[in-house]
Amino acid sequence: MKQVLRFFALAALGCISTAALAGEKYHINTHPIPDNTVLRGVRIIDGTGAAPMEDMAIVIHKKKIVAIGPNAQISTPRHAEELNWKGKTVIPGLIDGHAHLGLVRHDKAEGSADAYTEANVVGELYLYQRYGVTTVNSLGLNPDLVYDLRKRQRQGLIGGSRLLTAGRGIAIEGGAPPLTVKDDAIYRVKNPEEAREAVRAMAKQKVDVIKVWVDSLRGSRPSMNPAIYKAVIDEAHQHQLPVAAHVYYLADAKDLVASGVNILAHSVRDTGVDQELIDAMKAKGTWYIPTLAADESTFTYLDHPEFLDGTFVRLAAGPELSARLADAVYEGKIAADRGTIIKRQDLAIAMQNLRRVAEAGVNIGFGTDAGAQPVRIPGVSEHRELQLMVQAGLTPMQAITIATSKSAAMLHQADTGTIAVGKTADLLVLDGDPLTQIENTQKIVGVWHNGQRVGELATK
Repeated sequence: MKQVLRFFALAALGCISTAALAGEKYHINTHPIPDNTVLRGVRIIDGTGAAPMEDMAIVIHKKKIVAIGPNAQISTPRHAEELNWKGKTVIPGLIDGHAHLGLVRHDKAEGSADAYTEANVVGELYLYQRYGVTTVNSLGLNPDLVYDLRKRQRQGLIGGSRLLTAGRGIAIEGGAPPLTVKDDAIYRVKNPEEAREAVRAMAKQKVDVIKVWVDSLRGSRPSMNPAIYKAVIDEAHQHQLPVAAHVYYLADAKDLVASGVNILAHSVRDTGVDQELIDAMKAKGTWYIPTLAADESTFTYLDHPEFLDGTFVRLAAGPELSARLADAVYEGKIAADRGTIIKRQDLAIAMQNLRRVAEAGVNIGFGTDAGAQPVRIPGVSEHRELQLMVQAGLTPMQAITIATSKSAAMLHQADTGTIAVGKTADLLVLDGDPLTQIENTQKIVGVWHNGQRVGELATK
């Protein structure tokens, strides 16, 4: 009981950072759990891209949606909680196909090899969930602890956002990623056979996807030999596992797609995508994750210091990171850093490429690289990604569809991603219409995950 009271006290103070959540309590429910719940009078954006439905009712029984229809035609089951939310909008829970867990120590607002603890990872899962991100794919850099956490979550012993994982992921010695992590958090391989052995080891753990780091990080690291990633792709497909690749260069993207990679886990950012790549991705069914928020994250709070004035960012960032981002010394350092200029260029190219692949009908998934660095804030990054996708030229409906049903398809999660009878009730209730203003996804008044109400956010 003391832990629960402490949780709410922190919430009232406006500092529910991941550190505050981590290890506080694994089963945080702010409401009693009824057998049946009815959401009445809502606008439904179902995640399929279909036109919104006005004045509707949704009936939830335990984990599932069991009825949807016009409000006047839906009766209330016995022993049900009935919520009259006329004017509110309901969308499916967001699905981040490229995020990370346990890479940042939130008490110090920095990346650290000792950050991957059970308390920290579970705390982040709760943070994602509270921001309406009901499924998270931790795309590499996961020590083997992740398998136990995923197992216990499936047994109902741990809550938070649904955990999918790429396990450790595969890189080369001296290559990307440049992060300091535990020895059991990544496979550093020297040749194709070691790469195959790494895939086989992760296949035994039933990872959801295989991750491979390919590019040179703008020439700062050696690139992976194509023979290695071709072996990864071949071995993974023998185990019916999809492969996601960290990319930057157009040339790498072309060869990866030709080699059968399933997901390009970042935008092409060295130049514009060409028709050859577009045609290949469409022919192969390759998924393209833009991760615009990752490129913007370095300078977001330099350009938009007002973000830190509201609780939406501060609740997730916590006091340590909020203070750092607002510090004049930090702002000056970012403004003077040549790397910031490169990141701005990367973002501009990425936005142009997103618009082009979307117009061409390429499969687009949703991802942010949230959690990889302190400034890529879990929960916040996903809502910022939606905004950037719209700024790039997509409609709000396209962005929401990509973040829900499209990403569910990319990750083979057939039970979520849309609002439909028989689907798991992963729902985000908003006090505003995101189709008129995509920023309204931040006006969260209720989150349901696996049929349970798990909270809401103050967004002033």
